[in-house]
Amino acid sequence: MSDESTTSAPAGPPPAAPAPAPARVSRWRHRPFIEIVAVAMLSVTAILTAWCGFQASKWSGERAIAFAEASAARVEATDADGEAREARVVDLIIYAEWVTANAQGDTALADQIQARFTPHFRVAFDAWQADDEAEPGPFAMAEYVPPGTEESAERSAYAEARFADALEDTERGDNYSLLTVLFALVLFLTAMAQRDIHHVAAWIMLGLAALVALAGFVVMLTFPARL
Repeated sequence: MSDESTTSAPAGPPPAAPAPAPARVSRWRHRPFIEIVAVAMLSVTAILTAWCGFQASKWSGERAIAFAEASAARVEATDADGEAREARVVDLIIYAEWVTANAQGDTALADQIQARFTPHFRVAFDAWQADDEAEPGPFAMAEYVPPGTEESAERSAYAEARFADALEDTERGDNYSLLTVLFALVLFLTAMAQRDIHHVAAWIMLGLAALVALAGFVVMLTFPARL
């Protein structure tokens, strides 16, 4: 064999090294900032949610107190009205006897019966006679106010006022409860922003969550608070 056949062919150039993969910085460089903003959003929203829950509980308690006071006032008004009705019955019976004696011309008996008039009825009776008995009877006079009448009206008005307060307290508690739902939406959007998604989508969710939280906070400032 010749020398050319035994000589090995010259080696070619070494293969080129594979190019390094481009660093994935576009997706992950925003992640630390997203996490910081998300944690801040979660912390603030948790505080606002707790405050709304506290206020809803306080207004629920105010509502229960108002309803209880309204119920008690209605019972007191009913008792006072019953007292006034009993006084009217007594006055009516005595007045009927006076009318009968006066119609029969028994002046002495009429005077005796008139002496038995109750103090509040005597005031109305004297006013009725001073007005030349123009009204159908002493019971039609404005001066006739049996005991329990004013107290019944007062307690009834107080019961109505406390019942209205209870309804208003219910509405206030419901408003705070609705805010907790709104802030729950903020928590949901913030939690979704922390998922393994594109940073643009994460920032959009955080921005939307911030807008919702800001709107809820502004609305909350218009609500009355209890401590």
